[in-house]
Amino acid sequence: MAEVAQEAGFRKNQKLKDALLQHKALSRQGFSERLFGLLFSGLVYPQIWEDPDVDMKAMELSEGHSIVTIGSGGCNMLAYLSRSPKKIDVVDLNPHHVALNRLKLAGFRFLPAHADVVRQFGMDGVTTNTKSYDTFIAPNLDARTRAYWEKRSISGRRRVEVFNRNIYRTGLLGRFIGAGHLIARLHGLDLTEFAKTRSLREQRTFFNDRIAPLFDRPLIKWITDRKSSLFGLGIPPQQYDELASVSADGSIASVLRQRLEKLACQFPLQDNYFAWQAFVRRYPKADEGTLPTYLKAENYQAIRANAERVTVHHASFTELLGQKAAATVDRYVLLDAQDWMNDQQLNDLWTEITRTAAPGARVIFRTAAEKSVLDGRLSQALRDQWTYLETRSNELNLQDRSAIYGGFHIYVKKA
Repeated sequence: MAEVAQEAGFRKNQKLKDALLQHKALSRQGFSERLFGLLFSGLVYPQIWEDPDVDMKAMELSEGHSIVTIGSGGCNMLAYLSRSPKKIDVVDLNPHHVALNRLKLAGFRFLPAHADVVRQFGMDGVTTNTKSYDTFIAPNLDARTRAYWEKRSISGRRRVEVFNRNIYRTGLLGRFIGAGHLIARLHGLDLTEFAKTRSLREQRTFFNDRIAPLFDRPLIKWITDRKSSLFGLGIPPQQYDELASVSADGSIASVLRQRLEKLACQFPLQDNYFAWQAFVRRYPKADEGTLPTYLKAENYQAIRANAERVTVHHASFTELLGQKAAATVDRYVLLDAQDWMNDQQLNDLWTEITRTAAPGARVIFRTAAEKSVLDGRLSQALRDQWTYLETRSNELNLQDRSAIYGGFHIYVKKA
């Protein structure tokens, strides 16, 4: 039933189809794009996998800025509110992400206290979360978002009941991580034991001795050699090809090994909630490590006070910018969306970015490969209006705790 519903959802979501489908249905590339589209039509990212602390440094974000960002799991737009920007427009082509972003915003506005927000969005196994939803959040949601969260599955459960369990084990990404744990167990490794490490040295030893050898196993190589194997990471066929291009031996397994090594070894576990989600499938408890930026106590009051400054749109980035006046946006957050785009889509997007950019505006984005996706693809007339901060981009890429991208990029509008 869920698969049928997803297929119907993809067929009805013309905006998503327009973004994804670039080849004929009966071609090999077209088949991959349509398979990815069916998977992507459900909830994909219960948590966004871009580091918001790196984002805010790159944007030099401060009060008065107007931001347009892609929503994904909603964590980062909430983190941005801690800097009191003037306005945030959130766009997403996936209606499941739209509903999740609106739910999280309502949680901050209407749950009684910080502890209630953490229980709702940062802890697993809290069976009272639906009661909190019914009492404080549901009455303050728009009709469509409320209907989404209260829709019942074939088992009779409401969608919102996932917050009684662990939403981060759901969605396409959550299931992909779960599959990774299962494959590791089939090879004799319990990845949750990574949480027992107490230093970077122990993290390195665990990775070298127990995780790295998995990538030499025939099953792992066979799986990762197929584009569909990475759909669970939200990586479409176009982005798979970009990943393959950075591998010395043409093996995706070697690229994934390098990215996982950065996640496991470069940052202390207690400071990296991305690693907790990857290896333990939950956030750390109070005595284990720190929560995501948007759930930290020191940011709660500012986020709560500023939550009304966010508007969530079911729209593409280019579509929303087309509705804005010239020179009215200060900061743009594109995540890795450009990796999906053909040259026409890319130039259409940057035409609108350049038109709407205020003096000194900044654009940040990530790429699967190391180089900027704009190289050799953006028209010279548009490219000449922007300065690429290559050194700063490389510095911040090294600080990105999510660790799954090859490149981080910052462009500044010329005066």
